[in-house]
Amino acid sequence: MATETNSAEAASAPGMPQLDFSTWGNQIFWLILALIAIYLILSRVALPRIGAVLAERAGTITNDLAAAEDLKAKAVEAEEAYNKALADARAEAQRIVDEAKAEIKGELDVAIAKADAEIAAKAAESEKAISEIRASALENVKVVAKDTAKEIVAAFGGKADAKTITAAVTARMKG
Repeated sequence: MATETNSAEAASAPGMPQLDFSTWGNQIFWLILALIAIYLILSRVALPRIGAVLAERAGTITNDLAAAEDLKAKAVEAEEAYNKALADARAEAQRIVDEAKAEIKGELDVAIAKADAEIAAKAAESEKAISEIRASALENVKVVAKDTAKEIVAAFGGKADAKTITAAVTARMKG
């Protein structure tokens, strides 16, 4: 029976010491003491370190943002300088092209004037040569006409003197 009473006492005793209401005072005391110790350790050691790390990160981020703004401003200035240089280069190229066009046009005008003068001179020479050819052709026609008329008159059995033949040919050639 003694074993039955020991097992009954063991069965009636609480199984977990945390749930034993007779020790709750001690447990609450140690809980408060542990929380105070944790608070003191965190507030004196860990939280200042975390705060310093956060402040350092904030400073780094602020510095990086400021550096990024500076670089952005420099990039904008560089782009403006590039665009200005590009516009200047285009204007210079256009000026060079305009000068070259003007120079080529001037040279072309001179060459055209020279060619026109040469053509006019050759045309005048040609007109002179043509008028000389016409004049000599007309003289040749008169000579041939006189010879032909003389031969025709001789073939018909007549006799004509040179003065009469020349007067007849001249009258016929006038119209």
